[in-house]
Amino acid sequence: MSPDPVRIGLVEDDPIMGESLVQRLTLEGMAVKWWQAGQAALGEIAGHRFEAIICDIRLPDVTGEAVFREAARGANAPPFLFITAHGDIDQAVRLMRAGAADYVTKPFDMEDFLARLGDLMRPPGDGDQAALGVSPAIRETERLLRRLARVSSTVLITGETGTGKEVAARFLHAMSEAAAAPFMAVNCAAIPADLLESEVFGHEKGAFTGATQRHLGYAERAGTGVLFLDEIGELRPELQAKLLRLIEDRSFNRVGGEQPLQFNGRLVTATNADLPRRVAAGSFREDLYYRINVVAVRMPPLRERREDIPWLMERVFAELAGRLATQTSGISALAEEAALAHSWPGNIRELRNRMERAIALGMGPWIMPGDLFPEQVPSRHEDAHQLGSLEEARLDAEKRHILRALASTQGEVTSAARLLGIGRTTLWEKMRRLGLGAEP
Repeated sequence: MSPDPVRIGLVEDDPIMGESLVQRLTLEGMAVKWWQAGQAALGEIAGHRFEAIICDIRLPDVTGEAVFREAARGANAPPFLFITAHGDIDQAVRLMRAGAADYVTKPFDMEDFLARLGDLMRPPGDGDQAALGVSPAIRETERLLRRLARVSSTVLITGETGTGKEVAARFLHAMSEAAAAPFMAVNCAAIPADLLESEVFGHEKGAFTGATQRHLGYAERAGTGVLFLDEIGELRPELQAKLLRLIEDRSFNRVGGEQPLQFNGRLVTATNADLPRRVAAGSFREDLYYRINVVAVRMPPLRERREDIPWLMERVFAELAGRLATQTSGISALAEEAALAHSWPGNIRELRNRMERAIALGMGPWIMPGDLFPEQVPSRHEDAHQLGSLEEARLDAEKRHILRALASTQGEVTSAARLLGIGRTTLWEKMRRLGLGAEP
């Protein structure tokens, strides 16, 4: 029996465009439901399962955006791909910030259109090698970055210290058409305040004491690539004004220079600060905040993406083991369990530092919990009183492994049993015995 065709909804009032899309999508093996008005679409979207909705912006009764916002209120809302002959980047950004999957402008290349439609119907990152992680949270972030790579909007990446904001910015650049152009990274908190303007915008010879020759700043050296400003919240007010000009006028002046220079790159910024609070306190310009926050990408902390911990540990080990000339062969299951139980306040940066120390100083063939967390190694006196039995350790490890399998299958017991290589009845019995409940 052949599988059911993919169900696609099309909201398009132009009969020629609508007929053309229905014919092509049908040839691609999809089942298409075509509405020529927004209200008609809303009457059916909520009650049926669609893999995606293709929607024009301008409709005879309501706007496509209104259709999207109403449909998004329902459970399991399908992703929306907007098409319009009247689109501009501001409208595209507003829709994407609201949660729309993608946006194309008429006339569009059909093959590119079909590729984008295919992308948004896949699970986040499905079919692409994981670049940032394997957890649902980071795969959704990766999917957003891939979409943003197609446009040139200013992007603000937020997240706690050590969550990989610069890694995300480099990934965004690598996925874009400007990947071969420079990526210029500036840590606004690491460069002394009196040198930062010169480093970012450059200076002319004689602009100040010690300026013995012309210096090209990061903005100029970025060319058509990316200027990445990390810790953007640390910029002084006068530099905030100059950055605002760079964004609005796409130009800047070297320190001591009179001739404005064109900025041809893309601006990506990052911060771990609460910028809205700083705006309210008057330490960060409100107009600049809205200019850099065209599209915001949040990097989730490691405690929200625990599925990534073993993946990251393996990647760091593969990177560092050869360089550090260690005799360590790999990561023990006990070390992995200890890592999964850790809160990781320093996020990926802390994980990398702990792994590097463990690889460099580990005494045995395998990285053990004490290598990763030496501060937690109990004294002999404590060990004598706190060490549990081997059976307790085995049951605890088994419980953690079952919980991880259930988490990866969203609690679906049959799929979890398949992952664990045991029968469904056996898994139910183990769950009952371990206090995990015997009912779905």
